[in-house]
Order: sequence, then C-alpha cells, then structure tokens
Amino acid sequence: MYYYIISIGVMLLCAAIGASASMKVHRAFNKYGNMPTQSRMTGYDTARRLLRSNGVNDISVGKVRGHLSDHYHPTKKVVNLSESTFGSDSIAAVAVAAHEIGHVMQKKKGYPLYKLRQVLVPITNIGSALAMPLVLIGLILDFAVASTQNSDMGWYLALAGVALYGLSTVFALVTLPVEFNASRRAKQMLVAEGVLTKEELPYADKMLDAAANTYVASLLTSLIYFLRFALWVFIMFGGRRRDD
Repeated sequence: MYYYIISIGVMLLCAAIGASASMKVHRAFNKYGNMPTQSRMTGYDTARRLLRSNGVNDISVGKVRGHLSDHYHPTKKVVNLSESTFGSDSIAAVAVAAHEIGHVMQKKKGYPLYKLRQVLVPITNIGSALAMPLVLIGLILDFAVASTQNSDMGWYLALAGVALYGLSTVFALVTLPVEFNASRRAKQMLVAEGVLTKEELPYADKMLDAAANTYVASLLTSLIYFLRFALWVFIMFGGRRRDD
C-alpha cells in the first residue's frame, strides 16, 4: 500500500521537475529569441562560421522540424538545427547553435566524458531493455526454486536487473558535465568569432543555463525512478539479503 502511494508521489514529483525545467527553457528562448544579435548572424550562419574557424570541414549543418529539437549526430556527421534556430538571428538561436558546435569540438578534441557518453549510449539502451525482464525472471526462479540450494539465483538476476536499470542514471550523470562543457565552449567561440559582443554574452549565458537545467532535471528524475525501481525489487523479494 505504502509503495503505491510513494510511486504516485514519485511520478507527480518527476512530472513537476520536468515541467518546470521545460517551462524555464522555453521561457528563456521566447525572451532571448526576440533579441536580434548585432552581427545579424543566424543560427545556420553561426554554426558554419564556428565549424570553419575551428578547421572542421566534414560536418554539415541541416534543418529539422520542431522547436528546440537541435542536436549533433556524430555518426551521420551533421549538426541539425531546429526551425526555430536555423534561420533566426536572435541571441537565443546563435547560443543554441553554438552549443551544438561545442559538442562537435568535444568529439574533435577527444573530450573524455563525451567519449564515455557515446560508449554508454548503446549499453544504456540494452540495459534499460533487459532490466525488467531480468527482474521478472528472477522472481519466477525465486518462487520456483526457493527450497533448493540454488535459491539465490533469482535474487542475483534481480540485482543484475537493478544494476542495468541504473545505467540510465549513470548516463544522465555523465551527460550533465558534457552539456555544461559544451555551453562553456559555445560562449567562448561566440565572442572569439564576433558572433556576439561581450555585452550580449550574458543573455546567451542565461539561455544556455536554462537549457542546462533540463539536464539537471533529467538526472534528478532518473535517480528518483531508479530508487523507486530498486525499492520495488526489494519489496517483491521481501527485503531479503541472503548470505548463505
């Protein structure tokens, strides 16, 4: 009974955290999206200039549908800018575009945490898919062979499921400094390449900080869901810790 009450509270808390972070980044983009840069450079212009100035010639800049759907696809070697960023000459647009180029520079310069995050992507996807099946198999084995010498097998499988589920939290944890580092690189490049003046930079800083908060929210949400999942597993196994 208490678990279900906690679960409902957890889901409401996570929804509130995500909604608050999303509202803040959209509010910041709407505010600074109405402030044109003195250079009059668009998000596309910014991305192209920063790529050229850093000697990156094998990355293309594309346009994708949506609002704030910007992303760097390293495998396809393309920086995709959203409709709200691509052709806009606002401070918000160039800040977002520069942030994506920050990821390009992380890959080019071999930023360790970026490399780690890329390694974790497929592992996390597999882990998330296997976590629940392993726990369920563990429960079945636990009930089926509880009286045998191998009764711990189900418990260990369930623990493996918890560990695999936790990979998503590890991924979110690694993602956080990667995103902050990309924003730091973006701000440096924007001023160095004359896209923004020093007077305009604080506005870009606020835009990027708001975007970074969404990753803080993602980490908190992931951690809360992991603890909820682990609690469910321990409840299902009766809170047992088998030593024999």
